[in-house]
Amino acid sequence: MRDYSKVSKFLEIPREVISNVPKITITGFDEILIENFKGILEYEDFFTRISTELGNININGFNLKLNQMTDNDIIVSGKIENIDFENSKN
Repeated sequence: MRDYSKVSKFLEIPREVISNVPKITITGFDEILIENFKGILEYEDFFTRISTELGNININGFNLKLNQMTDNDIIVSGKIENIDFENSKN
């Protein structure tokens, strides 16, 4: 992981662009953009679990929807009440 850091600093490229490290952008209480996700582990309108290279992201709320999903990025929208992180790296 340190090699990515040196390269990204030298080239002035964000680390998440050249690695699989997730980048999470939260907009208010109604939208989360997760870049570099691996997969969807669970999906309900009140709970969503997203897998990333570093662990899982659990999103609790109401009327949750998966929007604008690509191979690398996903947007979860709805009334977001709680976000929990499960770190799988020690």
